[in-house]
Amino acid sequence: MPPPESVDFLIAARWVLPMAPANTVLTDHAVAVTGGRIVAVGPAREITSRFEAREHVVRAEHALLPGFVNAHTRAASVLLRGVPRAPLQDGRPSASDDRRFASPDFVRDGTKVAIAEMLLAGITCFADTNLFPEESARVAASARIRAAIGLPLADVPSVWAGNATEHLAKAEQIWDTYRSDPWVDLYFALPSALEIGDATLSRLRRVADELDARVAMPVHESELSVREAVSRDGKRPLERLQSLGLLRPGFCAAHLNQLDGPDLDIVTSTGIAAIACPQAGLRQGHGSAPLSQLESKGVTVGLGTGDPVFSGALDLLAEARAAALFGNAGSMRDLFGDPRVGDAEGALRMATLGGAVALGMGSRIGSIEPGKAADLVSIDLSPLACQPPLRPAEAVLYGATRGQIADVWISGRAAVAGGRLLALDEQEIAALARHWGERVRLEV
Repeated sequence: MPPPESVDFLIAARWVLPMAPANTVLTDHAVAVTGGRIVAVGPAREITSRFEAREHVVRAEHALLPGFVNAHTRAASVLLRGVPRAPLQDGRPSASDDRRFASPDFVRDGTKVAIAEMLLAGITCFADTNLFPEESARVAASARIRAAIGLPLADVPSVWAGNATEHLAKAEQIWDTYRSDPWVDLYFALPSALEIGDATLSRLRRVADELDARVAMPVHESELSVREAVSRDGKRPLERLQSLGLLRPGFCAAHLNQLDGPDLDIVTSTGIAAIACPQAGLRQGHGSAPLSQLESKGVTVGLGTGDPVFSGALDLLAEARAAALFGNAGSMRDLFGDPRVGDAEGALRMATLGGAVALGMGSRIGSIEPGKAADLVSIDLSPLACQPPLRPAEAVLYGATRGQIADVWISGRAAVAGGRLLALDEQEIAALARHWGERVRLEV
């Protein structure tokens, strides 16, 4: 019998929900990790006999999942939660507050606060869109959290760039800086279709082709925004984007709250990914993406928190629960197949592997499989609200809260242990949030 293979650590959990294959629950299994990657998954006895670990972690009453992927957010805007918003303009929230406070310091500090909050909620990867993306990227890389940072593009001047040409020039500089960074991926982050012209979109398509870059954009966020687009362009936004050649694999459409039959056909035929933000959409009265129809047509669906001003907490577990409950309002059989066996697993899959695939990271993260990065989260299912855990996925989705996140690892490095933040100084982050809270209160 060969000697045990040396690994960095083993984690044995009562349940492992690997997300691939779909609807799989592994009981009394363990995961072996070395060099930041998963090397084996199997029954705990078998794994402990095959490997000799420098650290052995046992979670006897926990579920082990891939880290959650927040596939669309505005991280720094956590500092604006509670700020009254101006009335909707053409179905879109006013961005005046964001622009008033937009500065490198605001983005840097707000992103720190958001990352701390996300780690404690089991989020190990996030896709961000903000001005001063170089600040977001720097903070994410320093915190060693996986991030897809959006490079903003706009026709109108901002405090970051004066016009579309300047936006693209700055984006190119950041692209060169982070092209091989292990923590930061980059993509182009567009404003809504009403805020950007055809010439700039066509130019972006050529640049994205040259760089093999992904593109993300809020699309069909509200009924009013769609109506205004039709009035101005004579086309619904998806139809216009398709005519410009932007809709293809690598394009992420955020929100998609207002879709008709032809819209669904465009989404399906072009191979784009959808990012639903259920809580933000429902809070603003925009509804939510038709997940049942998107899933049934084979569209890749991830979940995001969207703007925290509207979603509140950066909590993917809550977003997954909202997605499943919204689906229950329609046909769960259409959404996830047999409603007795699929809804919880499907919603958790969107919060993990679905988001990873949408961001182009599906080969690296999103499921617990050998060869993938050891981005893992353990959730304590011992509280009464999760008892009896006859169906662990349902206990996680409908019984657990972010307060039950016990451990978080990113590439095998512990970021949270025992529910306590290790990756950042929690007291320092709290003080930072209070400082900005007082500053924002005095200026609004």
